[in-house]
Amino acid sequence: MIPLVQTALDKAHALDFIAPLAIRLYLLPIFYEGAHAKITGFAGLVQWFGAPVAQGGLNMPAPLLMALLATATETAGCICLTLGLFTRLISIPLMVTMTVAGLSVHWSHGWAAIAGKTAESTLRLQGFMEWLAQNFPGRFNYITQLGDPVILNNGIEFTVTYVIMLAVLFFHGGGRYISVDYWLKYRKPQLQCDPLPASIM
Repeated sequence: MIPLVQTALDKAHALDFIAPLAIRLYLLPIFYEGAHAKITGFAGLVQWFGAPVAQGGLNMPAPLLMALLATATETAGCICLTLGLFTRLISIPLMVTMTVAGLSVHWSHGWAAIAGKTAESTLRLQGFMEWLAQNFPGRFNYITQLGDPVILNNGIEFTVTYVIMLAVLFFHGGGRYISVDYWLKYRKPQLQCDPLPASIM
């Protein structure tokens, strides 16, 4: 029985390209939305980076430079994740960007991205929804017909998840077959200095 299981596990290696491809596809819309918002609202981004914390800003030094770096990193990340090009290299600045975002924006809100059921904010929302259902059932149905309302806690949960996924790409690359990195290494192995075997690029 054990040899059969081991044989099946060994054969599953033929599909090992699916996991890094799935991670790239998962992260792509996240960084696209971030890059798009930064490009279209760049002036506001610079102002937010430089504004004092008391005014809702991040009080970062050199806000113009920081905004340029964040925007360029996420834009390049979109391109590289799509193509599977320089996957391991682009993962580094993307992890740095996510870490800075987590520490400067999300850290103070704790772990959870969505407030738990016992959080005071969630209890207040539940009380409001109960009042709405009793007094304005039509509006209650209109609000809840597409899903249950939740309170955004804005914690570091999602940020940490993205960093972990980027770390996987950093250590294992963009995956075989469906990445430019793989075909560059496959065709020109003598030009590659990557210590990882070609089978997982």
